[in-house]
Amino acid sequence: MLTTLIPVFPLPDVVLFPGVFLPLHVFELRYRQMVKDSLAGDRLIGISLLRPGWDHDAAGRPAIYPVGCVGLISHIEELNDGRYNLVLNGVEKFRVVREEEPARAYRRASVDYVEERMTAADRDSVRRQRHHLERLLTTVADTPDQPFPSNLSDEEVINALAQYLDLEPIERQALLEQEGVARRCGALIDLLEMKEMSGLHEPGRGLRH
Repeated sequence: MLTTLIPVFPLPDVVLFPGVFLPLHVFELRYRQMVKDSLAGDRLIGISLLRPGWDHDAAGRPAIYPVGCVGLISHIEELNDGRYNLVLNGVEKFRVVREEEPARAYRRASVDYVEERMTAADRDSVRRQRHHLERLLTTVADTPDQPFPSNLSDEEVINALAQYLDLEPIERQALLEQEGVARRCGALIDLLEMKEMSGLHEPGRGLRH
């Protein structure tokens, strides 16, 4: 069972999704301590997107969106100067209940987890939409005709696209906040159709590396 008191790593342009891997480079002292504490415990770190205007209070506690995703440290490399390269594996979506008083250098929050279950109707809906989504990817995002191996589950495909497509952070946040994978798939299709119709496509835009 996941602990409901987690360290929070607020970032200005990163949104983590369940089942997706996220590489991170940790250099700031307070977040190095966060990583050390996490490694000594359950290896969990919550990723939350910073709200616009965060740079006016970058050294303090700028506002974050209440919905984030907790990840498990699946790979860790400590560099000679104390920095870390690590990989998080997205585990579960959460909603912040309250932030704890700053007893530590980094932020912590009590959270409620939001389990995203797929019903049979959800799976049928996503399966019907997947071909349309793949067509949009070839025209809007410059991805090949079959961008993902066929053995990936629908959840893995939709969440990976939501995280790795070259979208604005607030767009990825809106996708994370959708109630389940089926709705996320529909919202992603709507977003890509809007980009297609508005002519915002730029050559070279596609999956972020």
